[in-house]
Amino acid sequence: MESTKEAKKENKMGTMPVVKLIFNMSLPAILSMTILAMYNVVDSIFIGNYSQKGLTAMSLVYPLQLLLISVSVGTAVGVNSLVARKLGEKEYDMANSAAAHGLVTCLFSYALFLILGIFAVRPFMGLFSSDAETVQYGVDYLTIVLCLSIFSIIQVMIEKTLQATGNMIYPMLFQLVGAIVNIIFDPLLIFGVGFFPECGVAGAAIATVFGQFCGMVFAVIVLFTKSHEIKISFKGFRLSGAVLKHIYAVGFPSIIMQSISAVMMLGLNTIFMVNDSAVSVTVLGVYFKLQSFVFMPCFGLNQGVLPVLGYNYGARNKKRVYSTLKCGIVIAVSIMAAGVLLMWLIPDRLISMFGGDQSLMDVGVPAFRTISLCFVPAAVSIIMITLFQATGKGFRGLFISFARQLVVLLPVAFILSATVGVGSVWYAFPIAEVVALVIALLFFLNLVRGDFKKLR
Repeated sequence: MESTKEAKKENKMGTMPVVKLIFNMSLPAILSMTILAMYNVVDSIFIGNYSQKGLTAMSLVYPLQLLLISVSVGTAVGVNSLVARKLGEKEYDMANSAAAHGLVTCLFSYALFLILGIFAVRPFMGLFSSDAETVQYGVDYLTIVLCLSIFSIIQVMIEKTLQATGNMIYPMLFQLVGAIVNIIFDPLLIFGVGFFPECGVAGAAIATVFGQFCGMVFAVIVLFTKSHEIKISFKGFRLSGAVLKHIYAVGFPSIIMQSISAVMMLGLNTIFMVNDSAVSVTVLGVYFKLQSFVFMPCFGLNQGVLPVLGYNYGARNKKRVYSTLKCGIVIAVSIMAAGVLLMWLIPDRLISMFGGDQSLMDVGVPAFRTISLCFVPAAVSIIMITLFQATGKGFRGLFISFARQLVVLLPVAFILSATVGVGSVWYAFPIAEVVALVIALLFFLNLVRGDFKKLR
């Protein structure tokens, strides 16, 4: 019976029309990523309408939030990989042990961010702003989010563990519950509605953490009460160095790769603050929250494209590999093109959602239009990186991401700010993306002239 199910799955990957297959595989992930994007942007919208300095503070703290996401998601990816492999090998006890170790690693990650939340928040804010009100807003928000980050860390771990069993629906629901709770309580706690006190920026942090707590509770209930291939028990549990090594062998590179964005934002914030342009810092933060609605669906798309490419590459089916690649690029470019249109046609309306004053509009409108020029080449690069991962050339994807955000973008941004002016920094985004695309295409040509010759 089990082999019949596996055969049907293989048959689908190898025979179902490619477009239908990609949408079937991608849609849950796209919805999940879109929910995550909504989660990220809600706080900033309400805070922007409460205080512009609060919005600037949110932009300054965002790199540390990205670091939190990188560590929690990266570690969970390591657990996901190990659980999935052990389930595939029918080693169910080892899969259960890997899942249990995953929950224990949550404590390791939390200890790091608890220490940062207690000791590092105020010095961190002091590095980027001398405005006492902005610093205090950042301290209020980041202290709460980091010191109570255990809820989000555990939720992410359970999401990735269940995804390793093929369950994509529950993880999406966990995020949806957290996002809805956050959206409901944000205005109540920020502005003080009814019997709720006016907590300002701290209220946004409380709403975020409460949403994460609700998502975590739902996730824990599902994990321990519903039927899964994974059965977690801590009775007689002993920490295994070998299991932790397997988890972090995959998880640590993932953490590094996802942390690149945090380093890039820190670098850009430094360039803007050195040039005394707090408005540009705010614009950068607003942009990153909004661009997630464009990039996150593409990242969801690649989760569906990746297994299709991988299966058909393994089956040496050249026609379906190329067909999947073309369809993935067309869909990704369509998503990104829609984002470009929005950034060019209604940038002022997008900024106004964050309560933007005229100074924010003056900097933000041209900035959004300039940065959005990178969307379409980014779409192609994302799918190319997915192809490299599917064909066992994952280092190429890491190299492209590293080159785009650190090797090219930051130096170009620094040179432009020093020679042309801080207003030209935004051109570093399309320049870096074009360079990344050229590298991706060169890697692709190498693949075509090499490994692809073995395909039929």
